Amino acid sequence: MDPREEIRGQLTAAGGPFEMVEEDVLGARLPVFKNRLTSLREMLARSVEHGDKLYMVYGEQRISYAEHARQVASLAVALREQYGVRPGDRVAILAANCPEWVISFWAVVSCGAIVASLNGWWTADEIGYGLTHSDPALLIGDIKRLARIRDGGLDAGVPILEMESDFRALVDRAPNAPLPDTPIAEDDPCLILFTSGTTGRPKGAVISHRALIGFTQCNALAGLERILLGAPSATPNESKAPETSDSSDGSSPSEKAPAGGAPSLPCMLVTVPLFHLSGLYAAAVMMLSIGAKTVYRPGRFDPEDVLRLMERERVTTWSALGNTGQRIATHPALGNYDLSSVQNIGFGGAPTPPALQQRLAKAFPNAASKLGMGYGLSESGGMGATIGGDELLRHPTSTGRASPGSELQIRDASGKSVPDGEQGEIHIRSAYLMLRYWRDEAATAEALRPDRWLATGDIGHLDDGLLYINSRARDLILVGAENVYPVEIEHRLHAHDSVAEAAVVGVDDAESGQRVKAIVVPAIGCHIDTSELSAWAAETLAPFKVPTLWEVRNDPLPRNAAGKVLKRVLSGEIENLAIDE
Repeated sequence: MDPREEIRGQLTAAGGPFEMVEEDVLGARLPVFKNRLTSLREMLARSVEHGDKLYMVYGEQRISYAEHARQVASLAVALREQYGVRPGDRVAILAANCPEWVISFWAVVSCGAIVASLNGWWTADEIGYGLTHSDPALLIGDIKRLARIRDGGLDAGVPILEMESDFRALVDRAPNAPLPDTPIAEDDPCLILFTSGTTGRPKGAVISHRALIGFTQCNALAGLERILLGAPSATPNESKAPETSDSSDGSSPSEKAPAGGAPSLPCMLVTVPLFHLSGLYAAAVMMLSIGAKTVYRPGRFDPEDVLRLMERERVTTWSALGNTGQRIATHPALGNYDLSSVQNIGFGGAPTPPALQQRLAKAFPNAASKLGMGYGLSESGGMGATIGGDELLRHPTSTGRASPGSELQIRDASGKSVPDGEQGEIHIRSAYLMLRYWRDEAATAEALRPDRWLATGDIGHLDDGLLYINSRARDLILVGAENVYPVEIEHRLHAHDSVAEAAVVGVDDAESGQRVKAIVVPAIGCHIDTSELSAWAAETLAPFKVPTLWEVRNDPLPRNAAGKVLKRVLSGEIENLAIDE
């Protein structure tokens, strides 16, 4: 038996710290944690136990857990009494990362209402669509994004709460108010998370309280598994907390400083948007569940400012989505900052090239053995597969094994499960999938299959329980009769020292069906020689996979909030997206 499976079996067995049982969830019999919270409001109420510990840092603002809960309760009063927000109502949030975003989220869900998380990068037209589609009772936004609505000549059609001018009075309105007591069921919706919309208008994945609570427990279990895998002498009963939780000496087992240094308390630097699951789930929710500090910063991604914050705030955890990892690992000022506190680096959103994993391990030596990667979608509750530590070092191109409580299948075009090693569409099953797409029955029926299986649209295969992702189905390239998976070529190109970023797309060709095109961005101070790159690719790839068309660009590749490269922008199918923080 795989050691991870053995450890997971012990942790989830009867009487274990993460005991799992089967229950009926929305018509399907699925594994769930026996001991669990039933709503985000219950999680928030428990967070008050952390008292004066810091929850959020934003510039000079430093907000404790106690103060956060106080402000949430006061805002919840205003939402109900001043704006008439009721359970099931939608409240749209449109803003850059800031404490007001987080406080608004917790206040809305504590009322039993639903956050409609609007993409802060959207144009006026896209914002108008999001508002019309979600039909909110209230829009909470910052000045910059609300100005897009006004400048675009749109009428929001709903009351507006402007963060900069209206927020302070509302969070001070009822300083001693308790949290709302409106009943909330596990499978009540709490969030509409919009998909990236790279193939048309975004769809709104409706997420339940159960899903977000499950996200925290599943990640806590996965963290504890990694600790035990790295400590053979330990047993499940000897470990009381996941790798992101406080241990007996006040620090996380995975976050102890090197010999002679002071331990660093859990602290996550958040450089991904809160309107995306990597920001909202992993930072605002997961970190609150364990009493960790979260650090936010305004504006566009600035590598040197990120390095400065890592040193100043003794950051222990950072998610290197998109091209942010490359920009940090190759920054000329990297050596000027003390990064010894950083113990955990996570990836997600898209397959991370092994070459980049190696660069980040070198840049953050105390995190080198604790790199982690996850695979999940908005529709899957952020879960699907996970990998980290030694297993990621051994299998750097895999996204790991099924997340706790999840099942994975690879299916062919007829919907039949295929054996290990065969390619097909990835399907995920768990109690934490989205409830549905908001007001889109047809799309819901296409994505959610019988017995609560989610068809992801991603192509991959399983090998001895490990999941490998090849591409989105729409990104598959057909050269003659051969399937070409872009990620394989992209990983090879990323391994060349002259390449900072690479993306591979198919270009229609009358003779072969499609040709392979590579778009590459040179590393700092480097020149791209496409003939040299062709030879480099040909060393490990079959001839039909080697790009025959090349484009060298100096601008970063266009990406969405999840860090995924927008290949339809690169291919010219859709116009570039404005990314303005």
